[in-house]
Amino acid sequence: MTVHSRGVKPPLSPDTDALTKAPPVPRYLAPQAKAEWKRIMPQLIARRVITKADLAGVENYCICIGTVRQIEEDRAGGQIDVKLFGVMNRAAQTARQLAAEYGLTPTSRARIGAVQSSDDDDDNPLAV
Repeated sequence: MTVHSRGVKPPLSPDTDALTKAPPVPRYLAPQAKAEWKRIMPQLIARRVITKADLAGVENYCICIGTVRQIEEDRAGGQIDVKLFGVMNRAAQTARQLAAEYGLTPTSRARIGAVQSSDDDDDNPLAV
């Protein structure tokens, strides 16, 4: 019998090559993307899940979030462009997928153990 694990993500764990301090914000990012970089980078550094090899993915995440925010600001300001809704939707979807990769969602944080379980196995007579 084979174990089918398609669609099941492996648990995240601290990396031995994890960055210990946040790299500077890339200059070419838009203001909204820079703000997102500054918001998430301390969390990623503290959890020890980000390495130099991951920085391109984090940049892409920040770019997608920045795109969504810029389009929403424009829309809220009265500028409505139907084509931009498709762009915004794809950027939001990509940002969500990248956020899950780096432990920026509640589910992915639980996979890395960032959320402490309140379940105490000491009282379970069936616990081995």
